[in-house]
Amino acid sequence: MRFAFPLIAVVISILPALAQAAKPNFVLIFIDDMGYGDIGPYGSKVNKTPNLDRMASEGMKLTSFYAAPVCSASRAQLMTGSYAPRVSVPGVFFPAGPKGLNPDEWTIADYLKAEGYATTCIGKWHLGWDWDAIKKKGAKPTQAGKRKVWGPEAFDWNKSIPDGPLAHGFDHYFGDTVINFPPYCWIEDDKVPQAPDTLMATSKWKPIKEGSWECRPGPMHSSWDPYQNIPETTKRGVEYIHKQAKTKKPFFLYFAFPSPHAPIIPNDQFDGKSKAGPYGDFVYETDDACGQLLRALEESGQADNTVVVFTADNGPEKYAYARDEKFGHWSSHPLRGLKRDIYEGGHHVPFIIKWPGLTKPGSVSDALVSQIDLMGTFASALNYKLPKKSAEDSHDLLPVITGESCTARNTHIHNTFADKFAIRDGDWVLINFWDGYSSGRNKGWEERHGYPPDDKSRPELYNLKQDIGQKHNLAKQNPEKVKALQALLEKIQKQGYSAPRLVNK
Repeated sequence: MRFAFPLIAVVISILPALAQAAKPNFVLIFIDDMGYGDIGPYGSKVNKTPNLDRMASEGMKLTSFYAAPVCSASRAQLMTGSYAPRVSVPGVFFPAGPKGLNPDEWTIADYLKAEGYATTCIGKWHLGWDWDAIKKKGAKPTQAGKRKVWGPEAFDWNKSIPDGPLAHGFDHYFGDTVINFPPYCWIEDDKVPQAPDTLMATSKWKPIKEGSWECRPGPMHSSWDPYQNIPETTKRGVEYIHKQAKTKKPFFLYFAFPSPHAPIIPNDQFDGKSKAGPYGDFVYETDDACGQLLRALEESGQADNTVVVFTADNGPEKYAYARDEKFGHWSSHPLRGLKRDIYEGGHHVPFIIKWPGLTKPGSVSDALVSQIDLMGTFASALNYKLPKKSAEDSHDLLPVITGESCTARNTHIHNTFADKFAIRDGDWVLINFWDGYSSGRNKGWEERHGYPPDDKSRPELYNLKQDIGQKHNLAKQNPEKVKALQALLEKIQKQGYSAPRLVNK
C-alpha cells in the first residue's frame, strides 16, 4: 500500500497522547436509508437538522465516506471491519430465515468488551437471530392471505433467542430487531418481555404517512405500535447514557435508528417540520432524537470524553424519485443512485465524527474512507492489537480524523449482489456490470437531471473529481484504466484482505 510508511509515522505520534488519557466512550449513531443530501451539513435546504448541524460544527464532516448499498451487508461491514462477502453475509437477512452473522466473527463490540467496556446495542439489529431454536417441535406455518407464515403459536416465547447481539460482544440489547420484520414486539437482551399473541395487521395502526408499510407478515403483540419505536428507543438510550455516568466503566453504545427507512411514520408533533413531506419530517424527528442523545452526554458530564459518530447504512429508498418530482428534493444529491445501487447514491453516505481533543471543530475532509475502517480506528486509539483473522479490510482513520493526513485508503469495493461489483480507486470508479442500478432505472429522473440515454455498454467508468453525478461513461476512452481496475478488484477479492496491517505483514 503506497501510504503505509507515512501513516505509521503519524499513528506513532498520536498514540502516546491517547494512551495517557482515560479510555473514551464510543457512541455510534447509525441511520437507516438516509441519502447523502438529506441533512443540513450536506447541503439540504428542505430538511431541518439543527442537532446534526451543531455536531458538524463541533466535529469533522467527511465527504467521501462509504457504506454498503443494503441493510444487513452494511451492518456486517460496520461490525466486523471486513467486506460483507468475506463474512458470508447476504444483502439482507430476512425474517425467519437462516442464522445471521457467524458468532465466530470478531466485532467492534467483542474487542471493546475485551478492553473493559460496557457494550449495549439499541434499535435495529438486522444481523439475524436463530429463530429455529425457539420454534416448537412439529410447528406448522399458518395461512396469512396468499402466504404461509409462522404464527405466534409456533414459537416458545419463554426461551432465549440465540445468535443475536449478545452473541456478538454486546452485554445488552433493546429494540424490535427490524421495524418492518416480525416479530412485532420489543426484544430485551435475548427475550421478549411481551409475547406475540396475534398476526401482524397494519389496520390496527395509525395510517401510514408516505409510501407503504412494507411490513412482512408474522407474529405481533396486540399492543404493538410502530410509531413508538423512536420515542421508546431514544428514551432507553438517554437512560443508558445517564446510568453509565455513575459507573467507572467506559461504554460503547451502538444506537441504530429505524428511520428514515420505510415505514415513513413521523410522529404527529413533527408533521410539517420540513419542506419535503413526511419523509423530511421523519428526518427531523430522527435529528431531534439524536439531539436528545447528545444532550444526555452533556448533562451527564461525559461529552468531553465521548467519541460520537453519526452515519448511515446506505442510500435512500425508491420513494426518493417521487419526492424529487414533487418537492424538488433529491435525497442523494449530488449523486446518482439509491439504496441497492452501486452508483454513488447507493452507498456514499453522510459521516460526522466528534472526537474531543482530536477533531478540529467545523473541519471537513474529502479523504476516501469506509464504515469498515471504524473497527481498525477504535482499536488503534486503544492500542489494541486485532486478531490476525479479523477486520481484514479495516484501515486506521486516526491520521485523517486529526487532520495530520489527507488520506487513509486509496481503494474501496462496492457490492450488492454476488455478481455485481464496483470499485473506486482514487478518483476513478468502475461499475463492473451493465449499469449500477439494482433498484431500477427511472428515466424521468434521468431526463430531469440531464443524463444522456443509456448506451448499454459494459462496463462503466467515471471520474468522480470531474463528474460526481456519474453522467459520462469514460470506459471506451480509457480501456487501460478499465483493465487495471478490473485486475485490482480481482486481486483484492482473491487475496482475502486489504487492511494495511495484513498487506504489510
